[in-house]
Amino acid sequence: MKIRIKGNTIRFRLTKSEVQKLCSTGHIEDKTEFLNQDFVYAVELSKKHDTQSVSFYDNKIICYLPYNIGYDWYNTNEVGFENVQKLTKNKTLFILIEKDFACLDNRLEDQSDNYPNPKSTET
Repeated sequence: MKIRIKGNTIRFRLTKSEVQKLCSTGHIEDKTEFLNQDFVYAVELSKKHDTQSVSFYDNKIICYLPYNIGYDWYNTNEVGFENVQKLTKNKTLFILIEKDFACLDNRLEDQSDNYPNPKSTET
């Protein structure tokens, strides 16, 4: 799982096996290890949330995806889900969770578990 954060925008990108695990177990997470503590990020299917939202506590970001829209995501052509979460003082947080497509240019990273890029000319 990859996350990209810029200002009040957060984007989660999941590989095929991560989407499958999310749909079968309801939870996936990863972490970045630092010298003094870990930064953890997770996506969780939730029956308690009726809209997509994000929480942050104890150095952990959790993106809650409503169960009713995410439980069968692996078996659909749905690329992703987005929501604007209201914060305090007229501020918002844009949240995007999506399937991770293979890059069109050559990358050194392993992309074997990524979804095929729909813009690719390879068959």
